[in-house]
Amino acid sequence: MKILLIEDEKISRIILNDTLTKEGYEVTPCETGLKGLEHLDSNKFDVVITDLRLPSMNGIDIVKAAKEKNKDCTVIVITAYATVETAVAALKLGAYDYLTKPFSPDKLLSMLKNIRQLNDVITENMRLRNRIQRYENHTIIGNSLIMQKLMTTLRSVAPTDHTILIEGESGTGKELVALTLHRFSERNNGPFIAVNCASLPETLLESELFGHEKGAFTGALRRHKGYIERAHGGTLFIDDIDDLPFRLQVKLIRVLQEREVQPIGGSINIPVDFRVICATKVNLFQMVKEGKFREDLYYRLNIIPITVPPLRDRKEDLPILIDHFIEKYQKGKTPPKLSTRQLDKMMDYDWPGNVRELENVIQRMLALPYDINNYHFDWVPTTAEKADAEAEKKDDEFEAIQSFDAYIQSREREIIDWALDKSHNNISNAARLLQLPRSTLHSKMEKLNYFDEKGEYE
Repeated sequence: MKILLIEDEKISRIILNDTLTKEGYEVTPCETGLKGLEHLDSNKFDVVITDLRLPSMNGIDIVKAAKEKNKDCTVIVITAYATVETAVAALKLGAYDYLTKPFSPDKLLSMLKNIRQLNDVITENMRLRNRIQRYENHTIIGNSLIMQKLMTTLRSVAPTDHTILIEGESGTGKELVALTLHRFSERNNGPFIAVNCASLPETLLESELFGHEKGAFTGALRRHKGYIERAHGGTLFIDDIDDLPFRLQVKLIRVLQEREVQPIGGSINIPVDFRVICATKVNLFQMVKEGKFREDLYYRLNIIPITVPPLRDRKEDLPILIDHFIEKYQKGKTPPKLSTRQLDKMMDYDWPGNVRELENVIQRMLALPYDINNYHFDWVPTTAEKADAEAEKKDDEFEAIQSFDAYIQSREREIIDWALDKSHNNISNAARLLQLPRSTLHSKMEKLNYFDEKGEYE
């Protein structure tokens, strides 16, 4: 916690500052109320500890200013002249409590411990409310056969405690699938903790995933619970597991094997009980073959593989997805209507960014409702268009050929030209490159008029 300490008595200020710092608090000490106000203007503090009697201004003014600037700030007032009136005045203005000089540092530390526990409860309640909101606002949408099969699989495996590896392209909704698995599991009353390996640098990722002890490294002022420990009793979702550094893969294997985690700088293993769900945007087995991902970790994660289909493979879900996003972002307003022409354009599009891209497109369309039916995609050829273009290219090639023999001869010339170029016009080396007898290659070259009247080739 960040603490602003305002105390005009130098010895008291030094003693309190040292006591709080040793306990791992980040303390900003100052001797006057005016300096305290300057710090409040430029920084955000969790706790303000202020004396009621200060030079040029009193602690009551500090209480007012602290609560005005940050309503979540906790204020403790200290006085050697405690009366019921000053205490009540401070409490009415929002102070948490007061201490009467002289007081034991342990009493202040006990008060701060209670404040921290209270803040933890408030934070946990906010997290639970956010989690409930996520459940209400995020559901897997789709009536296509492929999505019905996916939902059947999720309902089947969710109640188990097996490790699950979710595979799918970016934007397909892998975290939503993980959240659904947690929602249907017997751990649904526990936390759902998500971490993205691609969004954090290696040093920070290690600390966030495994936690650290106070003093483990510069800046580690107090013990920090990692994602793994915080997932105790619930589900740990590791997204983009393919981006997990090799060194941390070894540590994760140990956690999965022993069901214990050792924070950075710690010497005690902490038992953890959680279900792990991982997601990857690439072929993890191919990474194993290329030596970019540990084989032993892969087989620990790939207990139950689940593939989330790309949007292009379930375009029959587009109409209900479009309606869902329009309703989500219209917020009670009358939704605009898409024309048949626009819907046809959207059905023809292959959506390389998947559902995430569709959601972004709908948001942009709603931001410009007057142009909703004239919206132009940053067009990417669809699979069908690519196939048509390739077929058309081949048609053009075949139409330019007068006969089968002429086509074969043109292809032979291309291959021989390539081999001669690679072998610096050495026929023997070109024949070896093409795995042909030299006489066969020479014969073909004669037939294709590679030699002059004197039978020489240059």
